[in-house]
Amino acid sequence: MNTLTRSHSLQAGQLLVLVMVFGAVFLIIISSFIGSVVSQARVIDFRFEQQRATEIAEAGLNYYKWYLAHNPGDATGGGTFVYTDPEDGAIGEYELVISSNSYCGEVSSLEVVSTGHTYANPDAEAIISATYKRPTIAEYSFISNAGVWYGASRVITGPVHGNQGVRMDGFHNSFVGAGVATYEGNGGVYTTTANATPGLFQYPISPIDFTGLTIDLAQMRTSAQANGIYYGPSTGAGYRLIFNTDGTVDIYRVTTTTNYWSYSSTEGWHQGERNHIANTVQIADDLAIDPNCPVLFFEDKLWLEGEVTQKVAVAAGLNTTNAQNNIVISNNLTYQAGSDAGLVAIAEDDVDIGISVPDDLTANGLFIAQNGRFGRNHYCANDCSGTTGNQGLPGTLDQYVSRNSLTRLGSVVSNLRGGTEWSSGGTHISGFRSRVTSFDRNQIDDPPPLIPTTNDEYEMQDWRQEG
Repeated sequence: MNTLTRSHSLQAGQLLVLVMVFGAVFLIIISSFIGSVVSQARVIDFRFEQQRATEIAEAGLNYYKWYLAHNPGDATGGGTFVYTDPEDGAIGEYELVISSNSYCGEVSSLEVVSTGHTYANPDAEAIISATYKRPTIAEYSFISNAGVWYGASRVITGPVHGNQGVRMDGFHNSFVGAGVATYEGNGGVYTTTANATPGLFQYPISPIDFTGLTIDLAQMRTSAQANGIYYGPSTGAGYRLIFNTDGTVDIYRVTTTTNYWSYSSTEGWHQGERNHIANTVQIADDLAIDPNCPVLFFEDKLWLEGEVTQKVAVAAGLNTTNAQNNIVISNNLTYQAGSDAGLVAIAEDDVDIGISVPDDLTANGLFIAQNGRFGRNHYCANDCSGTTGNQGLPGTLDQYVSRNSLTRLGSVVSNLRGGTEWSSGGTHISGFRSRVTSFDRNQIDDPPPLIPTTNDEYEMQDWRQEG
């Protein structure tokens, strides 16, 4: 073989090697590309099926809302259900796991976890959950069954509702609604100051069924007798209840009170309010509250104060021998905002702000005056000028005619018109010179036991998806 032939064979061999190398590289690139396309297709298909699984899981949540409308408070409706598409038929399933929060055997909220998947890809599952509860009074700063006037010294955070009309002269940051079209010759909600925001006024809107807001006090008493704390008629003037920071309470029997004159819109000048305690006898010290049934019922008048450190419901009522089934806020009554604590206090008649309270009073809680009003009567000093006869306070109580401020976190439900400041000709004469009120968002999400609801329909809250 000559030199030329050997050179040609060498070149052909080198070319073959290059073709094989580039061919292998090309095959690798093509294989990778095809593999990538297949992987992306699988990912797209998985995500598509997972999206359908999410829709199936949401259908499970919607189903349980329907279920609760027909079976209120029922936590036994879980299980596995077939999801049927109107066009494609049965395409997957959802599984519901139900748990409930309850006090004294009464369901307060339900947690629903829904896991959905399609038959096309059972591994592409979606898990979503939500809390179901009925809306409660905690969503409002004030609910009144009577016409009401909020004075210019008020600062209100949160919705306000009046079934019979509202005069809003204070500062507010949320809607103010009325169940009537006109009130006192004006619109259902109106103002006489520049403090209010008429753009937030709404009227007429559907009245709130006040009967539906009332608690069955007899049932509440039964719960307290069985698993909570219960005291019957005191044979005295009522009870004084002090919440301690360790979660316990001290309870006193009020043996004597001070008589004095006071004025209210319904009774005029009168005696017999007797909200000032003169003497007590302690009957319980560091009494523990059962967290599973934190309900305290007193079949008599009740004075409240202290610091609440858990969810608690307190009621005063059903004493047929005592006309005053009232609650009196007699000192600072607090709980820490944003904590697990909360208070609902229910009086069959009035919720009163006491007379001998601190100059700057804090009263936190959800207060309900079922048949009476939330407020503080008008008082005057011993000379009581401008009134008929000696209608002033005893000299030892003169200092309490006017107080500086009332700060509240929570809600008020009042059947009758009340008030915490009294004025004459636009001039302050008694009560609190300033009042700052805010509804408590935490009590909406996690309310105290046995809190009244404003609607029978369960609402979905806290929707969340896992993963």
